[in-house]
Amino acid sequence: MKRASILSLLSLVIVLMGCTPTSIDPPVLRIGLLPILDALPIHAADSLGYFEEEGLEVRIIPVASGAERDQLMQSGQIDAMINELVSVMLFNQQSTRVTAVRYARTATADTPLFQILVAPGAAIRTADDLRGIDIGISEGTVIEYATTRMLEAVGFDVADIAMIAVPKIPDRLNLLLGGQLQAATLPEPAVSVAVQQGARVILDDTLIPELSSSLITFDQTYLEANPELVRAFLRAVERAVEAIHTNPNAWDELLVDRNLLSLELVDQVQLPRYPLAGVPEPVSFADTLLWAQSSGYVNVDIAYEACVTDDYLP
Repeated sequence: MKRASILSLLSLVIVLMGCTPTSIDPPVLRIGLLPILDALPIHAADSLGYFEEEGLEVRIIPVASGAERDQLMQSGQIDAMINELVSVMLFNQQSTRVTAVRYARTATADTPLFQILVAPGAAIRTADDLRGIDIGISEGTVIEYATTRMLEAVGFDVADIAMIAVPKIPDRLNLLLGGQLQAATLPEPAVSVAVQQGARVILDDTLIPELSSSLITFDQTYLEANPELVRAFLRAVERAVEAIHTNPNAWDELLVDRNLLSLELVDQVQLPRYPLAGVPEPVSFADTLLWAQSSGYVNVDIAYEACVTDDYLP
């Protein structure tokens, strides 16, 4: 009986051990990032181990254009991205598919986010000379929106503005430098590359800083299933922004390693002042929606609350 009791006890222990729940790793967070300075805080949080400290596994997926990024989100291959309000609205015309949870970067009165440049040797000298000139843009994005609003700010009517779609930033840059485009709207670091090779800045969005921004946006299904992971992600990003502000000269190696700046440019480009936790105001949302509707990209009314939330900010 004693032997039987011991065997029974061992069997019970084995069964209980088999039923003990094991720890489950959190899902991988896949984020699509263009090679732009807006993405530095996310790369910094990754490099500094802030995501790991928050218990996150973040996988950065490089993308070459806004169109490629949006396709990855559409097909469920990424869970988050840096995009902008126009992109959010295009996703959410029928239902809430994605939600913006934080600024990635904003234009300020001193620091532009997007700039209109003219090709090396171009005869264009002033903004007024851009009337009727094809400006290279990425169609249906904040680039087109910001280009329109910049030109309107200096007196252009819609009929004065001509644009041509070149979705990929490197293609737009190369066409500008080769003279196939007389003008193009670009972000950093493409602006610095262009200027280094003889292009000139004609206009920038310091004219309209309240309207020009990029965003961190999540797939709505991922957001609803993993609210605490999203909050942890944003806490890590906030720490990274503060680290960048504390020592803005400490990021050269990371900028080069993550292909945000070339080795030749890393000493020439001044990092922007990244925004602390925040989201776009309803007034900028309303202006973006007005433009998207008047341009034929959006054909319904979309509520601010269906696209933007500050519920996950630290």
